[in-house]
This record gives sequence, C-alpha cells and structure tokens, in this order.
Amino acid sequence: MTVIGITGPTGAGKTTVLNVLRELGGAAADCDAVYHDLLRTSIPMQNELKNRFGCEIFDANGGLRRKEFGAIVFGDQSALAALNAITHRYIIAELRRRIARAEAENRPAIALDAIALLESGAGELCDVTVAVTARSDIRARRIMAREGISEEYALARIAAQKPPEWFEERCTYTLRNDGARDAFEAEARALFHLILKEAS
Repeated sequence: MTVIGITGPTGAGKTTVLNVLRELGGAAADCDAVYHDLLRTSIPMQNELKNRFGCEIFDANGGLRRKEFGAIVFGDQSALAALNAITHRYIIAELRRRIARAEAENRPAIALDAIALLESGAGELCDVTVAVTARSDIRARRIMAREGISEEYALARIAAQKPPEWFEERCTYTLRNDGARDAFEAEARALFHLILKEAS
C-alpha cells in the first residue's frame, strides 16, 4: 500500500484531489479533522494541554474554548511551538493507526492531507508527497465562495501562509489547479495511476 502526502495552501483544491483518490479505492485522512477529533476524545492529549496552558482552555463540557485558546497561541511563537510539540505526537500516532487500518482493508493507497504535512513530521510517514497549488487570485475566489468571507480577508489568509513555490520545491509531485475542474480531476487521476503503478 502506498502512503501519499497531500499538502498545499488553502483554496488550492486538496479536497478535489482526495475525492479522486477515494474514487480509485483509496482512503484519506484529513489531519485537521484528526486534530479536532483528538481534542474531543483523547484524554491524555487534553491533560497535556491543560498542564501546559491551564484548565480554563476547556469549558465545563470538556470542549476547547477555541477563541480564548487561539488568542493564547497564535500571538506567541513559543506557545504555538509548545502546542505543536504536544499535538503532533498524538496526530502522528493516530495517522499510523489509520494507515494500518487502510492496509488491513487492502486499500491501494491512503492520502494524508495536511497544510503542515512537512513541518509536523507527518511527511515522514509518506512514500510520496504531492503539492496541490493554484494562483493566489483563484484561491481567493474559492475561499470567498466556500466560506462567505470578503476578498480582503481571503487575501490576508493567503498572505499569512507559505507561497505555492515552498510546497512545490519540497514535494515529489505537483498538481497545479489554475484551470477547469474536469481537467484538474483528470490530471490528479493520471498522477495517482502513475504513483500506484510505480509502487506495484
């Protein structure tokens, strides 16, 4: 079974790529969704976060106070580094479990989808990595349509992330999503066929 890392900036089309792999019988793990699941279900991870940041980051029902917690970590590089050091270990352990499950199900591949795939250490679990990129103006339009936000806010989100070239230089393959959806899906399908063929 092949483990494929999918990464790239927001609005580039990673979800479309994952759906193509699912059509080919592959599995997918969204690292952001894994993180949010663990925030709810992993008592050891919750306890580590409480020990580092204080019990008040969780409400009475055990839910993370996202706004308050965001204010703590995103303005402070050392706090953000501490958050990542705690959570990445748990995320990678869960990804290992999902890889093993996909293998037990005889899947041809599993994709690990993460914007911080390479920085988090999750990229080391992958046999190959794919950068999904697109021009910033196209990405801004997609984010605006998807989330109902202003162009100014969409462009600010894009400016805060690494540029497409950063992902392209560090990944095995690149899928650029600047044109029609059908053509992009066909390109993704062809790439996955190539990757799976090379792995067999």
